[in-house]
Amino acid sequence: MLKLTNVETFYGQIQALKGIDLEVNEGKIITLLGANGAGKSTTMKSIAGLLKPKNGTIQFMGEDITGLRPDQLLRKGISLVPEGRAILSSMTVLENLEMGAYQRKDKEVKDDIEDVMKRFPILKERQTQMAGTLSGGQQQMLAIARALLSKPKLLLLDEPSMGLAPLIVADIFKIIKEIKEAGTTVLLVEQNAKQALKIADYGYVMETGKIIIEGNAESLLENPQVVEAYLGRKSTS
Repeated sequence: MLKLTNVETFYGQIQALKGIDLEVNEGKIITLLGANGAGKSTTMKSIAGLLKPKNGTIQFMGEDITGLRPDQLLRKGISLVPEGRAILSSMTVLENLEMGAYQRKDKEVKDDIEDVMKRFPILKERQTQMAGTLSGGQQQMLAIARALLSKPKLLLLDEPSMGLAPLIVADIFKIIKEIKEAGTTVLLVEQNAKQALKIADYGYVMETGKIIIEGNAESLLENPQVVEAYLGRKSTS
């Protein structure tokens, strides 16, 4: 579904991505792991059109989408839930959800809003509340629900568990798994490596702008380098 080939992205003179090769297969959860500053969010922004790669190509469904604007990519079926959620805090929960579907012209928007409210009952309960007054976990659910209303083929999730309490984190990962099961492909950037690998099909590990390890999620959970660096326990091998 998605293929990055030798992608290089810069912030001014600083090279953040140093030749990224990455693939996302349809119907899967792919996770991108790494420490702060490794280039994970830059990769997501490059895919979503917020940053333009200097070199390399990004293909989606066989089409070269390198350098397209975010609104063009949204129409093609790529939706980003950015780090920090970026909800519209001075608008209501319902208005935020409606904004998620602003590019759609079909007549199913109201039904789809009802469907996401069934999936996230707290949003139905608080639909008239200002989004900025929600808790962190509720805001994350709103950000995910808003993205789903664009009917994405590929959902990009950048650090969805950041700053959330453990019980809420468990809910978020359960929701991500349900999204995949409902037919949406997911590319997940996550600091919580253990939880991410438990729900993912395949994983990539980044370090200083490069992919240094990749493999099936199960194998990465047992990889000595991954275990010691990201899973918080000593390797037994």
